[in-house]
Amino acid sequence: MSLATSDSSHTVEQYLEIERQAEERYFYLDGVIYEMAGESPEHGLISTNLTGEMVSQLRGTPCALLSKDMKVRSGPDPFPPRSKKGLFSYPDIVVIRGEMRFHDTHRDVVVNPNVIIEVLSESTEAFDRGEKFLRYKKWNPTLTDYLLVAQAAPRVEHSIRQADEAWMTYVYQGLDRVIEIKSINVKLALSLVYERITFSDT
Repeated sequence: MSLATSDSSHTVEQYLEIERQAEERYFYLDGVIYEMAGESPEHGLISTNLTGEMVSQLRGTPCALLSKDMKVRSGPDPFPPRSKKGLFSYPDIVVIRGEMRFHDTHRDVVVNPNVIIEVLSESTEAFDRGEKFLRYKKWNPTLTDYLLVAQAAPRVEHSIRQADEAWMTYVYQGLDRVIEIKSINVKLALSLVYERITFSDT
């Protein structure tokens, strides 16, 4: 996570107005606007590998994959006017089954994600594991799968919402492992997810 752009507290409406006019990407958390950090080459390669594998498997299905430039809203519905509460984030990959639902007529913030994938980095890992996941679980009832993909090792954590609303997490480590996202009928071989990635011996 990058540092906040200012100490002032912005409403959701103010954030969206600023963000829609900016060349950079910003995310929003409870009144504070944060500039998005840049990504490493490994982050970019892993994200591209994931997108390529998933797009080919989702072709012809009711599922749409969106990557990097689509915001997700995690907050109350309907959103109270002049609210300063909520999360607007940019997941690395979002999959939506069926019709997309949007925050407003600008159609640049989705509110019904089904699968979210984040590629971890040192600056964002704690947030992706902690507060961000808490907001996703609380405010995005359509979310069924949340995947955290490591950069430094072939390791993916797959959290799945259960029928009782609890979450179960499975850890896959090693290039020989294959992950199945049953909700969207996608299988991800870690050997392909990490194609062209060189890992340190340590």
